[in-house]
Amino acid sequence: MSALRPLLAAAGLGLGIATVREPGPRPAGPAEAAAAASMPARRRLEFLAGRRAARRALRAVGLDCGEIPRWGRLPVFPPGRAASISHSAGIAVAVARAAGPGLPLGCDLELRPLPRAAARLVLRADEEELLDDRDEPFHAGSRPTGAGWTVTELFSAKEAAWKALAGTGTGTGTGPPCLGEAGEGPRGLRHARPTGSLRDLRVGPAEDGLCVVRLRADPARAVRVRVVRVGTGVFGYVVGPSPGPSTRPPSSAEQDLAGPGAMRRDRRGSRAGSAQRSGVPPPSR
Repeated sequence: MSALRPLLAAAGLGLGIATVREPGPRPAGPAEAAAAASMPARRRLEFLAGRRAARRALRAVGLDCGEIPRWGRLPVFPPGRAASISHSAGIAVAVARAAGPGLPLGCDLELRPLPRAAARLVLRADEEELLDDRDEPFHAGSRPTGAGWTVTELFSAKEAAWKALAGTGTGTGTGPPCLGEAGEGPRGLRHARPTGSLRDLRVGPAEDGLCVVRLRADPARAVRVRVVRVGTGVFGYVVGPSPGPSTRPPSSAEQDLAGPGAMRRDRRGSRAGSAQRSGVPPPSR
């Protein structure tokens, strides 16, 4: 994970990492202590690791931050501070941005690969062509150009975008209409909390190995996401906002990123068309 710091720095993001095995984890203040006291032991360690990761991410962009209480399940940052937190397999990561109020912020760490069967919980029929059907080794690092996407990669891209579109990192109070309202942001403003399904978002390829994730109910609400392979898992993070939908034909790069799935689609039909709508609740932060 540490090797990703330069990549995130190029996008104006700071990276923070913490583990549940760090000795002597302590809350940074009474609000964190009160929240942690109500949690089971394992969840308490994850919660405190996430707060440490967030403070480290903020320090990486030159910002100090004390305790980070929560409203419901969402972190509440002081004015001028914002970060996105994710946990997986005992590791907590966070990304933070130094400047640019209102800019989207979101990340997701998935160190346990998802089975192919999980695709119906994440994708709709019009996204199935992005999946990679080939049986190839999963290598850490950048995705191979022209390859399809794994379910884990698409899940991570949508989960990172979900947080950004909901405003959970910025507290701007401008969450998408399919996301219910709950929580409080850095300026005391109400903001959206996800209550729908990842299938309410649509993911598609973009240039430079990135993908674009749009809100189906409002396609103008979109973010660009990079997904990087980390060991046998992935790390997805929002790079920034994406322009609104265009009527231009897809570029050759976008066609390459879609991979062979688009050509296979007509032959195999839509396997996801009959999938039942299933919510994938966001993890507690």
